[in-house]
Amino acid sequence: MSLYRNAIWFLNGIHHYTRKGYEAAAQNFDPKDLEVSVVGRSFMITGANSGIGKAAAMAIAKRGGTVHMVCRNKERAEEAQSDIISQSGNTEVYVHIVDMCQTSKVLEFAEAFKKQHASLHVLINNAGCMVHKRELNSEGLEKNFATNTMGVYILTQTLVPLLQKSRDPRVITVSSGGMLVQKLRVVDLQTEKERFDGVMVYAQNKRQQVVLTEHWARAHPVIHFSVTHPGWVDTPAVSSSMPEFHRMMEGRLRTAEQGADTVVWLALSRAAVRKRSGQFFQDRRPVPTHLPLGCTHSSNQEIQTFITQLETLAQTVQSKPDEDLCRPQFV
Repeated sequence: MSLYRNAIWFLNGIHHYTRKGYEAAAQNFDPKDLEVSVVGRSFMITGANSGIGKAAAMAIAKRGGTVHMVCRNKERAEEAQSDIISQSGNTEVYVHIVDMCQTSKVLEFAEAFKKQHASLHVLINNAGCMVHKRELNSEGLEKNFATNTMGVYILTQTLVPLLQKSRDPRVITVSSGGMLVQKLRVVDLQTEKERFDGVMVYAQNKRQQVVLTEHWARAHPVIHFSVTHPGWVDTPAVSSSMPEFHRMMEGRLRTAEQGADTVVWLALSRAAVRKRSGQFFQDRRPVPTHLPLGCTHSSNQEIQTFITQLETLAQTVQSKPDEDLCRPQFV
């Protein structure tokens, strides 16, 4: 079955995930959707110093939005910030240094941000990683899972109250079409027992993001949640984490701006929020979250078990002593 999924996924990708796939889809885009000003609206983007995150930050800044760049590396973040301000003419671009792999630091940042800011209109969960050897962060969590799943979960959960106070709140998570080859796994969540394959672990994390988005859409109807596949994009992250794939697809990969297009559309356009919350998007339209005959559907019990596991792990982070931090309840 996994061989079938991989084959169907790759053939689908050649037709739809490449630059040519974007160019074909873009013929049906309505350019008026992004002819908007978002002056007065605030946007938080993780992993905003390069690739899709930076392209999204640039597009939003050019339309007048206040941009909060959440990045791991201070030097690269400030270089990107300077570039965005210079090209957009918008000085409302701010840098926050946070490693999304360190979940307690993510929680600390999110709590502090809530205290310091009256509103947040859009959260874009873009940061991600693909580590090919099983490594643990300082809190004992597998690094891919910590960054791609727990970091996203804790940041989003903590910021939900702030988002709910804002007008037209949205949460967009940048996932991957690779999740189509994975069924949600509720046993061995951090790949402690099975053979560790960084690409498949990443795909599993991206399936988890899709399941989380569907869960959040049901739990928080005031907020518009969406998750998107940006296509196969030529970014520093892809070239470093998947060098063979990057070489094989040379000339076919999308630009960062093409990869960011649906992210920006989901964050800015009125057309996006007319779509049902909780859906998986590709090139500005909702697409299925499962391959035909792929056998990747999960039962309600499996989904609830997964959510409960995340809640339990988040409570562990929450329970760590920190006198200066007001801990949220993850429910």
